[in-house]
Amino acid sequence: MRRQSETLLLVPLLPIFLLGMFPMFLIALLGFFGLAIFGVLVVCVGLASSNEAHDNFNHDVIVHGYARGSERKARASDMHLATRLGLRLEAVGAAMVITAAIGLCYAG
Repeated sequence: MRRQSETLLLVPLLPIFLLGMFPMFLIALLGFFGLAIFGVLVVCVGLASSNEAHDNFNHDVIVHGYARGSERKARASDMHLATRLGLRLEAVGAAMVITAAIGLCYAG
């Protein structure tokens, strides 16, 4: 039995890497405007994470009904943990946008 090379596993991912490489270079070359775009993207990820956490919690409540107190508290704790992560991402994204705005005002 012949052993296959591990590099053949990466061949299907090469087009995805090549397509994703150019927007990242573009963001880096744009400077402060690229930082603002990246900050907006981070804010979007934070909002999506928070919404997904609430969606999962609501789905569990609707599909499975109200569970025992301990299980419900565990689900609520998971939701709050994901929501806090989303808030942190939103704060970091907002800080990036503010930094980019200040940089555009003073460097431009």
